[in-house]
Amino acid sequence: MNKIIKVFNTQNLLADFFAKEILKKAESIPKGEYLTIAFSGGSTPKNVFEFVSKNYTDKIEWEKIKIFWSDERCVPPDDEQSNYKMAYDSLLKNISIPEENIFRIFGESEPSKEVLRYKFKLKGNITLMDEIPSFDIMMLGLGDDGHTASIFPIHISQFSSDDICIHTQHPVTGQDRITLTGKVINNSKNVYFFVTGKEKAKIASEILNENNSNKIYPASLVEPTEGNLFWLLEKGSATAITIYPTSYQDK
Repeated sequence: MNKIIKVFNTQNLLADFFAKEILKKAESIPKGEYLTIAFSGGSTPKNVFEFVSKNYTDKIEWEKIKIFWSDERCVPPDDEQSNYKMAYDSLLKNISIPEENIFRIFGESEPSKEVLRYKFKLKGNITLMDEIPSFDIMMLGLGDDGHTASIFPIHISQFSSDDICIHTQHPVTGQDRITLTGKVINNSKNVYFFVTGKEKAKIASEILNENNSNKIYPASLVEPTEGNLFWLLEKGSATAITIYPTSYQDK
């Protein structure tokens, strides 16, 4: 694993870096093949999507990209809590991407049936490495409690599930979720954590400073087997880390 920690002065600089990563990787994809991306939910990815919509709509070769999701709430696609709806409103409706290149999780379906359907879609549309789907780009957020995707500390063993996609529940609300597991996350070629805001400084430091207790968090188990792990932090979320960042970008 190659870990890269980048600290950005603003969220727009962070978003611009990620947009350029998509642009560069899409350009390198041979004709007839696809760049595969797993979108994340959350406020920071929303800001990234909105930035891309405003600045990269016509620059990125969207027809060469297939889009999936790292997790989804079990709600209809027009529900305000839907990760798909967030991505659609902030990005997808504004770009020229073929409808057949978008593979949303059907949050409105019965969870156990949808898990089986989505597994089939993943394996049928993503390059397999060791018989496991291997995303080119995996987007992840970091919860205040150290959760990522929809795998929470109280059920951290789910990260190591033998399945590539599982049904989970939010530990407080009991809301049903569908999430990819560590089996797929750690099989990705490039994993990007998006971390912004001072409220994330404590949990970011606990994971990145690699203290003895950090393995209690699902996010700390993200260690791509052969890929790159990018931590993209806005400066407010990086105030407590003691590890020296790979780079600091202020313009």
